Amino acid sequence: MARTSTHRFPGVSVTMRMLTPLMWLSVALLLVACDVQVRDTTPAEFPANHDIGMYPVSVAVTRSALVTPGSVYVTVISDHQKVALSPNTDGSQWQGLYSVRCKSSFPLQFMVDWKLPLDVRRKVVPPQPRQVGLIEPPLTRMASFDTSGKAPKGGWQGSVQYRFVTVPTVQITGAHFGPQGQTAAEVVAARPLSVVSSFPVVAGCGDLAEIRVASSAPRARGTLVIDTDHPADPHWTTQVEFSPK
Repeated sequence: MARTSTHRFPGVSVTMRMLTPLMWLSVALLLVACDVQVRDTTPAEFPANHDIGMYPVSVAVTRSALVTPGSVYVTVISDHQKVALSPNTDGSQWQGLYSVRCKSSFPLQFMVDWKLPLDVRRKVVPPQPRQVGLIEPPLTRMASFDTSGKAPKGGWQGSVQYRFVTVPTVQITGAHFGPQGQTAAEVVAARPLSVVSSFPVVAGCGDLAEIRVASSAPRARGTLVIDTDHPADPHWTTQVEFSPK
């Protein structure tokens, strides 16, 4: 029976052992060279806008060597909305306007797509949406009313207006006057003031709500305190003055 001879090539096995790490390194470098990095540059919060309700959102994009500028697309995905962002000249900055009204925050994520010669890739940044805060603008801080001329029946009246924009509706459940300070003069100055409105006063998002106030004297001043069911402004103070102009 003939013996089968076995030939070994030790140089080949050594070479393969050397090449294997190099092959993995080459694959890793190729993956890095085909990647797109995205950094969210949108502010953490904005003053809420009751008018058009549009907020600028943006990202910075860094492309690897094998990714061309025209192959990248960035889209905002939030609350079942999709908004395509627009790049600057070199594709390093992307921005757009996101629409939201009557909310105190909105979730924000970016979907990035890019094309390669033999592949299309996608990533979502961040993996979980982050909340961008919408801050209720300050309500009316001061109001003044003219008492020139003859006093009308029931005294002089005026309307203090308030607008809420981060919730669908707000109820102003009550209001009262107090002095602007603790001195006897301030206490006396607030006595002619009264609240005329009936409560609750319901304010729709972005609408002006009016609290009617009156003064039985031509000169009076005090602090109007309103009570609301708005979580950010359960109580608000407005300095009110009646005086001849």
